Amino acid sequence: MIDRSRREGGEKPSLLLVDDDATLCDTLGRALAKRGFDVNTALTEEAACKQATESPPEYAVIDLRLQDRSGLKLISTLIGLDPHTRIVVLTGYGNIATAIEAIKLGATYYLCKPANADEIVAGFYHDAGDDAVPAKEKPMSIGRLEWEHIWHVLRDHKGNISQAARALSMHRRTLQRKLAKRPVRT
Repeated sequence: MIDRSRREGGEKPSLLLVDDDATLCDTLGRALAKRGFDVNTALTEEAACKQATESPPEYAVIDLRLQDRSGLKLISTLIGLDPHTRIVVLTGYGNIATAIEAIKLGATYYLCKPANADEIVAGFYHDAGDDAVPAKEKPMSIGRLEWEHIWHVLRDHKGNISQAARALSMHRRTLQRKLAKRPVRT
């Protein structure tokens, strides 16, 4: 376990940024460095695990969908190395099921892209819920409810599209077409 109280006077807190988009890693990495972090980037889960094993980060920003694996697996790895790591999950494919799983696995916060560096830094320090957040007046649309249900069933079947399609009483190709589309707005 890392003792964060022993940081030298000028030493910056370490941050691991994991996203398969190299341009995003470069841009966001520079923005986070300007906010006082010592940023290391990784484009794959394998590279991130290697870096984290050598030197567990104090903070991490993890993309939910990496090319080689789910970012959820990386949360477990990082928390296993240091349970005090502050993790923000960043995704372009946000849904309720993955947000809940990310928080249960140990993420500090969950943000949908596009998110700026200030929102990410604020997410690191999000320690408690906010009971002043208003409940939405408008319920989710039917399309969004369908999207959430599909992702929930897909997660329950560990990403196996054929099994999920059978559970949804849907043809596999129909499910693949639905998954290829952007998430439905609420």
